[in-house]
Amino acid sequence: MRSTCQLLRSFILLLLLFVGVGELFAQERLIQGRVASQSGEPLAGVSVHVKGTDRNTSSGSDGRFSIEANPGSVLVFTYIGFNPQERVLGDETDVQVTLAATDAQLDEVVVVGYGTQRKEAITGSVASISGEKMNEVPAANITQALQGRVAGVQMTQTSSKPGAAMQIRIRGTRSLNASNDPLVVLDGIPFAGSIGDINPIDIKSVDILKDASATAIYGSRGANGVILVTTHKGYTGQEARVTFNSYTGLKTLFARYPMMNGAEFVELRKAANLYQNGEDETDDVNVDWQDLLYKNGIMTSQDLSVSGGTEKTIYNFSTGYFRDEAVLPGQNFDRFSLRGSLDQKIGERIRVGFSTNNNYSVNRGGNLGVYTTLSTTPIANPYNEDGSFKNIVRMAQDNHWVYSRETIENLGNKWVDMAKGFGSYNTFFGEIDIPGIEGLKYRANVGLNFRTTNGGAYTGEGIFSSEINNPSTASINNSLHTQWTVENLLTYDRTFAEKHNLNVVGLYSAEQIRYNSSHVSALHIPADQFQFYNLGHATGEITVDPNNQDYYKTGLMSWMARAMYDYDGRYMVSATIRTDGSSRLAPGKKWHAYPAISAGWNAKREAFLSDVAWLDLLKVRVGYGQTSNQSVAPYKTLGQLSTRPYNFADEFAIGYYVTELPNAALGWEYTKTWNYAVDFALLNNRLRGTFEYYTQHTKDLLLSVGLPASSGVGSYMGNIGETQNKGFEFSLDGLILDNPDGLTWEAGFNLYLNRNKLLALSSGRLRDEGNWWFVGHPIDVIFDYEKIGLWQEGDPYLDILEPGGNVGMIKVKYTGEYDASGTPVRQINADDRQIIDVNPRFEGGFNTRLAFKGFDLGLVAAFKKGGTLISSLYSSASYLNLMSGRRNNVKVDYWTPENTDAKYPKPGGIASGDNPKYGSTLGYFDASYLKIRTISLGYNFSNEGWLQRAGIGGLRIYGTIQNPFVLFSPYHRESGMDPEPNSRGDENQAVTSAYQNRLLLIGTNTPANRNYLIGLNVSF
Repeated sequence: MRSTCQLLRSFILLLLLFVGVGELFAQERLIQGRVASQSGEPLAGVSVHVKGTDRNTSSGSDGRFSIEANPGSVLVFTYIGFNPQERVLGDETDVQVTLAATDAQLDEVVVVGYGTQRKEAITGSVASISGEKMNEVPAANITQALQGRVAGVQMTQTSSKPGAAMQIRIRGTRSLNASNDPLVVLDGIPFAGSIGDINPIDIKSVDILKDASATAIYGSRGANGVILVTTHKGYTGQEARVTFNSYTGLKTLFARYPMMNGAEFVELRKAANLYQNGEDETDDVNVDWQDLLYKNGIMTSQDLSVSGGTEKTIYNFSTGYFRDEAVLPGQNFDRFSLRGSLDQKIGERIRVGFSTNNNYSVNRGGNLGVYTTLSTTPIANPYNEDGSFKNIVRMAQDNHWVYSRETIENLGNKWVDMAKGFGSYNTFFGEIDIPGIEGLKYRANVGLNFRTTNGGAYTGEGIFSSEINNPSTASINNSLHTQWTVENLLTYDRTFAEKHNLNVVGLYSAEQIRYNSSHVSALHIPADQFQFYNLGHATGEITVDPNNQDYYKTGLMSWMARAMYDYDGRYMVSATIRTDGSSRLAPGKKWHAYPAISAGWNAKREAFLSDVAWLDLLKVRVGYGQTSNQSVAPYKTLGQLSTRPYNFADEFAIGYYVTELPNAALGWEYTKTWNYAVDFALLNNRLRGTFEYYTQHTKDLLLSVGLPASSGVGSYMGNIGETQNKGFEFSLDGLILDNPDGLTWEAGFNLYLNRNKLLALSSGRLRDEGNWWFVGHPIDVIFDYEKIGLWQEGDPYLDILEPGGNVGMIKVKYTGEYDASGTPVRQINADDRQIIDVNPRFEGGFNTRLAFKGFDLGLVAAFKKGGTLISSLYSSASYLNLMSGRRNNVKVDYWTPENTDAKYPKPGGIASGDNPKYGSTLGYFDASYLKIRTISLGYNFSNEGWLQRAGIGGLRIYGTIQNPFVLFSPYHRESGMDPEPNSRGDENQAVTSAYQNRLLLIGTNTPANRNYLIGLNVSF
């Protein structure tokens, strides 16, 4: 009986156990939800963890997540830059979570160099933009994506060819001969490659250090500002997440170059009365040569990444492909990228890891331009009687090779222009928490960088030439760049009594760069199939020009210490001291130490403002620092020899002569900087902004000083001259409407101006007319005559100012003296040339984003006011505005007896060479514009229903128009063209010596584009 009772009792207990377990399993269910910021913006990548278990997930691009959990379970939500949040589950199955930014985003972590800092505690000038916002502008590289987005950072186009990067200037131009380019730091190590080697989609954030108190930690390498690029990594506790980002679209012509059509050209030739039709020209022909050449191109980007993490390991690996085709046939850019990062914790005190960024790129057709296409007359017939294209058309005085899509695409082995590049940029680190001293860490960084380029070009006999027997040419070029960097960092980071925050960093670093390059060219390649692959078979001259070969090895050694102190978020101070030793400079001048200090006061934390509810932040910052520059070519201290061949009767010899003197006292170029700023946040941080004013004084400029011919030597490199930059910056970001279930509207605006001045040149000189440098004026100027109109019938003094001149010619400003009767005492001469500023009065950009339900609409724009735009199309440098009828002409309103109020001179009038006299003055325009860079419309799908069943965590589709239109541009109104420069001053024009290389202009480069893209972002 007892055994029966025990058996019954055991059965009942077992039954109750199964019932309880069944009820427990019945309670476990799928929890879905959405995570958003306080502004209602969905947060992607938020870690969602069931407390006390190993169950976790992360939110998708639309902020949605799903996870299995029981009632009573605790969900933990964590995300960098936001306060963690715990949510106890009840009976609900849909959870809406709003994460508050740490102190309303004021505690957002910002990369400041060799560490991070809370945004609220920063005392230097640092601008930040997230990768998500940057990639609102699909682009080949980050310069194109950042243009107009950051105050004080000027991104200017130097080439319109596919894959080309922009010129970057942070707070103006300081140096005359030394580099003005900023330092790029990728994942903590100075980057040795091209900015185009970094895939924008891999970037998590970009932080730009602008003043000396922020850049001094990087020493001489940061003299022109620092761009810190941080790439994506995994998150602790994140399940493996696969993300695919893709866009593809059509590249179309923004505008044709404004050339005359057949009828217009016939009228011009008649008005000039200088040339008769050539063999292939007839007045009834009207050929649009640009239409025969251009085509639509394709732009596409495909990127796949996987990221995740455990409690001790985080990882991220990605691969990508980008292709950009020009509207010119045969011109394109391809880039393949492979990136990875791994961070491993060993025990409780040791972390090791690496990041690697590798890419392979191919540029094709870089030597293809449009000058011949533009200058060929529209009345020249390109077709043979059978409808095929002629090789050459014969005009009044010139013969031109026939450029068209068909002729170029059918060249086959007769033409190739290719530049390949491979880069591998690798960082390894090890970090240990030193036992016994809380907050003390040692970290070692090792950077190993490698980049090689291999280029070759071949042009077959008669190709692109007006002479069918023009010899074939080929060339090859190669370069190899290697760099190693070792950094040893000791960091002490502690908080005392919850109010005293102290961070101290000590650093010792060393780096070495080795570079070599070569170039060889040859004539008369025996067969097109050889192209450039074996120049030894050339039957003509093989040239190895010493000026096109290079080798150097340089080194830099540095010590640095920085301390940052913050009391209760109210008072902040940062002090840095760094010393660098450079192998580029002279013995006794190699080492230099320079300090930087900055302080901040958050007045909002004071008692007298603590009750002001509408004010969230009011911080005043001031900083002083010194930076230095050693970015001159190596071995300038040693001087330079050049070679010259000699013939002594029947013997051939090579002689050497001095072209540059040595300088045993060559030292550092210094810049002293002051920065004053006010940061503010209002209305629960819905309106945030910054005012900044800065001054920069650069002295001991690294300057190549020209010597008189009587010295027998051309120049020497010295420390001579001074420059100054002053500027103002303003940025404002606002959340205008905030309704997570309705309409959300956010916007950003920035405006900045920089005033640049040259204070001194060598030996007290006030002018260097050969280089267009003038004391008291900006570094970048034009030195030329100033057009004030056209000479009209009855205008006085034409015979005095312009002997032999004619009515309808260009009238320029006279600066000479007058006699007692008010009559000019001389004719116009070189003394009447003016100094013309090319710099804008101010520039900036704005962006806005509207979101409703799953839809979002974004716009990014940039603007510029004032300054001078150089368009060589209209100037004498291009030979496209000859006004003579010799070649085709830019379409202009020219002077005739019936059209005397025209802007352009009389055809066939007084000339200087082949161009109208003072024709260079016709190429200067007001540089103002407002350019809408990108308009995007997207839709974020909710990760419910079919998406969830398919295992898709987030899905967004979008459409983008790039470069849709331009407003308020005088140049665009006249020409219809994009008002942004597309060339350097000595490129893409018939006369390459007309302008200084440092000036940017519109030349006969690849035409600007308008792009139509569709894209997809999906995560699993």
